[in-house]
Amino acid sequence: MKIAYFDCFSGAAGDMLTAAMLDAGLDFDFLKNQLATLNLPRNNLQLTLTEVKRAGLRALQFVPVIVEEHHHRHLEDIKKIINCSKIADKPKQTAITIFERLAQAEAAVHGKGPNDIHFHEVGAIDSIVDIVSAAIGLDAMGIEKVHCSTLAVGGGTVKSAHGILPVPAPATAQLLKGVPTVGGPVNKELLTPTGAAILTTLAESFGPMPQLKIEATGTGAGTLDSDQIPNVVRLFIGRAADLSQASADSVCLLETNIDDINPEIIASATDKLLAEGALDVWTTPIIMKHSRPAITLSVICSPGDIGKIEQIIFEAGLTFGIRKQIMQRSKLAREFVTVSTKFGEIKIKEGIWAGKIVNAKPEFADCAAAAQKHNVSVKEVIEAAMLAYRQK
Repeated sequence: MKIAYFDCFSGAAGDMLTAAMLDAGLDFDFLKNQLATLNLPRNNLQLTLTEVKRAGLRALQFVPVIVEEHHHRHLEDIKKIINCSKIADKPKQTAITIFERLAQAEAAVHGKGPNDIHFHEVGAIDSIVDIVSAAIGLDAMGIEKVHCSTLAVGGGTVKSAHGILPVPAPATAQLLKGVPTVGGPVNKELLTPTGAAILTTLAESFGPMPQLKIEATGTGAGTLDSDQIPNVVRLFIGRAADLSQASADSVCLLETNIDDINPEIIASATDKLLAEGALDVWTTPIIMKHSRPAITLSVICSPGDIGKIEQIIFEAGLTFGIRKQIMQRSKLAREFVTVSTKFGEIKIKEGIWAGKIVNAKPEFADCAAAAQKHNVSVKEVIEAAMLAYRQK
């Protein structure tokens, strides 16, 4: 499994992440050719890649040179630009997902719907290029998992289209819910909304580097040239050195106690939470104050989905407050094999620990579909699949 670890000790921006990938081996000509398919005004975009030094540290700086008057765009405008390109489907969808997350953060800050947001700075071509480039790079380099360090945000204030704002900027702060952060190390904006959107959407965990057999490294420079600290992002790409270590990640547990809601509303909210990416949802009967029977609603999600999950719970009218905590999770590494049975082909999920298969089970959806097609019980299909797996 190919893993990317971004070390953001001095913050991060979209261009820094792309520069780090270019320094680690992403082909610049390939990236330029892919970006050329974006539906942008002709001759409005030029890309430069230069070697620079930041506090004595060598790095690459990726700069989209824009020939464009400032232009405000809505989310649908940006989706259209991306969808009309000839970029592969996976990075195309990744870029759109990042922009949707960014829209949700901006909407929360301004009290509007995500589709009503004018994207100001992040709607400019350079930010579209930064996000799309990051999506293209990770796909082209075959990255299967992304991990990230604690995010340094900087400090002080920053100029924006809305005037002087504190650091981290409000949209950045929304994106960082549930993510480990640290102030400084200088009084400048180090983590941009674009950088925060990319990392909090794609990273599975935030913290120390997992055990890796490092294959490539890259250093991407930001625009701040300070003697105090190198304004760079470091990238480490490698394979999992230990399957048990590589299977560790972080999740967020959100919980709230409910004693005054129609159960049908809870059921509807549960379905929506799962459809929108919650990893698991369940309820537990409890007794609250005054001996009132109630339930605890528990939701597990990726740290990057916290804002979206909270929005669903609040908008459903389930509660006035949500408890949340970041938790470490260990998972078996997983692989899929397909077996042939008299009921058709069934996928088997294998669980791997330290290089050994320690668990295997058929995919229930495959078994249920086959059982319905052949008018037999699901149990019979499961038994046939496991027999075929053991024989294989």
